[in-house]
Amino acid sequence: MLLSKKGFPEESELVLCNVTSVQHHSVFVNLEEYGLNGMIHISEVSPGRIRNIRDFVREGKIVVCKVLRVNSERGHVDLSLRRVTESQKRSKVNEIKQQQKIEKITEIVAQKLKKDPKQVMEVLADKILKEYPSVYSCFVDVAEGNVALEKLKIDKDVAHELESAIKLRIKPAEVSISGYLNLTNYSPEGVNIVKEALRKVSESVAEVSYIRAGRYKIVVKAANYKIAEQIIERASNDALGFNLAQDGIGSFSREG
Repeated sequence: MLLSKKGFPEESELVLCNVTSVQHHSVFVNLEEYGLNGMIHISEVSPGRIRNIRDFVREGKIVVCKVLRVNSERGHVDLSLRRVTESQKRSKVNEIKQQQKIEKITEIVAQKLKKDPKQVMEVLADKILKEYPSVYSCFVDVAEGNVALEKLKIDKDVAHELESAIKLRIKPAEVSISGYLNLTNYSPEGVNIVKEALRKVSESVAEVSYIRAGRYKIVVKAANYKIAEQIIERASNDALGFNLAQDGIGSFSREG
């Protein structure tokens, strides 16, 4: 990894490990982020009695472990495999994927500017981690247009290239909500009135699809649920209000 962690991990920390050796009563691993060696005792491999440790781990397997004890003087790190839940495992794997994405983006920018990727990453981390809990959270903010990297005192050329690369490779988080709009209008111009009402829904940045006569589905996508709720409420109210003003009737209901 370009941005390796320094020193020793904390107790209870989740770490990504590469199994290097499997013995009769223990498993030896390399802590990928720290460049350290660690050990998993057989009792920490899996709950219950283990007849063959190789049924659970083999050399070369990548596993997520929990740190039990750290002896920095002797350089020992004791780990547990069985104490890691599925949700913790998914969370750690997702964290690693984010780190890999950060490194890929940084490598592309460094190569374009003919700089050393490791040095660029170290400078970025030094600047960003003063303001953000992680480099990835900053990159997401950049992708969503919430921050300019120059404001974090990052070199202008690096900031410009990095922002372009981030926006190409990190898509802003998006939520989706939906509901059903019922519109009926029996006036001579009823069809056109309903069409105009649906156009007002589209103007509110909502997608409209036909379900059956008089019934339509509205889908809204936004950065978060609060914004999405505001949009779908405005869209449905605009459509219903317009139709009602033209002697029509209607209703709206949320899906789910």
